[in-house]
Amino acid sequence: MIENYRNYLKDSIRKTIDFSTTEQSRGIKPPPAEKPCNPEDKRINLITPGDWKLIHEVSVEAAIAQRKSRRSYMEDAIKFEELSFLLWATQGLRGKRSAIRNFRTVPSAGCRHALETYVAVFRVEGIPKAIYRYLPMSHQLVEFIKHEHLEDLISRAALGQSFAGKSAVTFIWTTIPARMEWRYGMASYKVIAIDAGHVCQNLYLACEAIGAGTCAIAAYDQEFADNVLGIDGDEEFTIYMAPVGKVQ
Repeated sequence: MIENYRNYLKDSIRKTIDFSTTEQSRGIKPPPAEKPCNPEDKRINLITPGDWKLIHEVSVEAAIAQRKSRRSYMEDAIKFEELSFLLWATQGLRGKRSAIRNFRTVPSAGCRHALETYVAVFRVEGIPKAIYRYLPMSHQLVEFIKHEHLEDLISRAALGQSFAGKSAVTFIWTTIPARMEWRYGMASYKVIAIDAGHVCQNLYLACEAIGAGTCAIAAYDQEFADNVLGIDGDEEFTIYMAPVGKVQ
């Protein structure tokens, strides 16, 4: 079994795939680049990139040097603009939306971007406590689901790691594998995991610009986390988490 799991990290599978059989090669329309939402759902417009007033300039060198995992957070709320910035930094568009490709602030294999971003909001100025989903194409939030005792649920989803429910906001990334499978077939799964790493590293660096900290969480209760989000656990499932809060 160890050999099988190690092979997952290798790219040998690419040599065994007939890429002429993928959905892309067969002319099948790709899955939506963004999970659709109901037209009647209330959307929240986020602060437009470039209009930041509260985001401090931090050099790349300083952000990299200062970056570390932080599990203790102050009780301060983060500002709406700061959340807008973090969402853009982790999955936002780099420019205008393209009919063919949607270039984002993070790299993705084949520009497929098989991740969805949810945020469990506990203390964000101007936003009620709930779980929201980020809409990168329009740079908006949409309220996804409300729960009582949300902090406790998120901590339980993180296998009892209480700091996941003591943040100001906790990012939860899911994957919709079909987006990547459309192009890469069975070679999709390693690169989906790599893509998640790109996203979370951007969060670490962006936190340095707002006086916040984060800590990547890869140990979580898969089924419980999926149930909290109300997703099916098959066509879409949780892949990564990261709480964010102000730090001293």
